[in-house]
Amino acid sequence: MLNYTSAKILLCVAPTDMRKSFDGLAALAREHLKSDPLSGTWFVFRNKRADKLKLLYWDKDGYVIWQKRLEAGTFEMPKIPVDAAGVSISSSDLALILSGIDLSSVRRRKRFELERQAG
Repeated sequence: MLNYTSAKILLCVAPTDMRKSFDGLAALAREHLKSDPLSGTWFVFRNKRADKLKLLYWDKDGYVIWQKRLEAGTFEMPKIPVDAAGVSISSSDLALILSGIDLSSVRRRKRFELERQAG
């Protein structure tokens, strides 16, 4: 099973050609999302019909691709700003997307969040 609870996860907004593999997806992460594909960040890509997802990440000594194709239905994507190339999502959001949960119906309870210091 994937252990993504501590990973930074970046969802690509634009639909992606699912024929792309390691190098093509890494190039999208670098050029379109302006992020380092070797950073350990998990990059999530979807196709135009939103029935396929691919995850790409660097695992110490090589790229890993994980993919899922739905036999029925689509993946629900979070609300995304119009001008954004990508959006950072939490591991719980990724779990909801993969499980087929409608993200607009999820009500989050208040939780403590440590403020990060600038610089």
